[in-house]
Amino acid sequence: MFGKTLPFNVKGRVVPLLAVMGLLLSLLLAACGDPTATTAPIATTAAPATTTAAVATTTAAATTTAATAAATTTAASGQFDGVIKFGAPLSLTGSLNNESKQTQQGYNLWKEVVNAAGGIKVAGKSYQIDIIYYDDESKQDKAAQLAERLIKEDKVNFLLGPYGTNSTKTASAIAEQDKIPMVEGNGAAESIFSQGYKYTFGVLSPSGNYLKGVIEAIAAQNPKPKTVAILAANDSFSVEVADAAKKNAEKNGFQVILYEKYPNAETNLTSQVTKAKDSGAEVLLNSGHFAEAVALVKSMKELKYSPVALGFSVGPGLPEFGDTLKADANFVMSGAQWTSAVTYKGDDLFGTSQKYNELFLKRWGNAPSYQAASGTACGIAFQKAIEKAGSLDPAKVRDALAALDANTFYGQIKFDERGVNIYKPMVVEQWQSGKKLTVWPSEVAETKVLFPVPAWDKRG
Repeated sequence: MFGKTLPFNVKGRVVPLLAVMGLLLSLLLAACGDPTATTAPIATTAAPATTTAAVATTTAAATTTAATAAATTTAASGQFDGVIKFGAPLSLTGSLNNESKQTQQGYNLWKEVVNAAGGIKVAGKSYQIDIIYYDDESKQDKAAQLAERLIKEDKVNFLLGPYGTNSTKTASAIAEQDKIPMVEGNGAAESIFSQGYKYTFGVLSPSGNYLKGVIEAIAAQNPKPKTVAILAANDSFSVEVADAAKKNAEKNGFQVILYEKYPNAETNLTSQVTKAKDSGAEVLLNSGHFAEAVALVKSMKELKYSPVALGFSVGPGLPEFGDTLKADANFVMSGAQWTSAVTYKGDDLFGTSQKYNELFLKRWGNAPSYQAASGTACGIAFQKAIEKAGSLDPAKVRDALAALDANTFYGQIKFDERGVNIYKPMVVEQWQSGKKLTVWPSEVAETKVLFPVPAWDKRG
């Protein structure tokens, strides 16, 4: 499954990578100071990000109107026949801003590379991609409000998902209500897809897989640990991950001696870590997000708790995990939807994981996490569905998404009857000597799992 091969082409015509990179380089040079540049830098503050031909703001309708006019002018110049408008509420501030930054970079890289290659082809015409962002402040209710604003006021054609299960769940209700397709890559809880909705699709593996590979990797070590403690944030995604981890741990012969929940976004985890330490558990698994993952490691060091293996659901996959914790990040394992080590080959413009990694690094100056790759994969799914439908009609694009079966740099994108991608496996990463490396499964591993984790006072 990790090594499927397909020709590197788009719609039957070969697209050389160098040509795409050359076009992208032109965009980068323009963004760095050329007054004719059409691509503005990504927003990293509370203000929404600028887009290729439009700027979304939460207060100034005049700005949006002027940006739309600019997009129309670009399309009328002859390069494009029109603009396809996507909208995304994202957590540009709040507890999920680190994950959302990567998601936004993934969306924007897809937009820029596809636009540089001529845009999306619809019934013989070329359409430019435009993405409008609003900041949902890591609040699920605001994500729903902004999704509705994007549809009703900004008149977007389609929605790209927010970051996180809770926001994705509320936004999916709006997508269903207004019958506007939404493709998302960072809401993994299967509860999102248990509502019977027909307009939401997730490109990522579901929540039950997040710690499955980590548990299998630990079970393969010698001597095999026997006992496990599980800590979990109480949001729906984290609980789904933790419940599945408990079942997978027991299936692999471990005894789960502690299962403790804590409030979502909690950053004082001293009490929970104390309970794990007192339990004597040899393995610690955590299901939460970036902020909790960092807080957990800090508490473990302070309390001198040294299990022989560590596995977290979300957090270690982000470059900021290592930037924040430095050497203390070492030895932590995490499930990942994608890494640059996987051997997928697709017929999208990125082609392979390695090529995607190279383009991302050139564009943003930081390595892509799986959240970024998931964001780009959302765009690819939309692009393939729109071109297959030969239409911008939401119902026709929805039907094309439901029938999609594509091999991409990110892996297979195919949806079951609920809209869940159950066909793509996950991999496992571990921080080793300040680097995040793929360690499981063996056929894509860059190196072996470092085991056992040394005590804090024995680390180099």
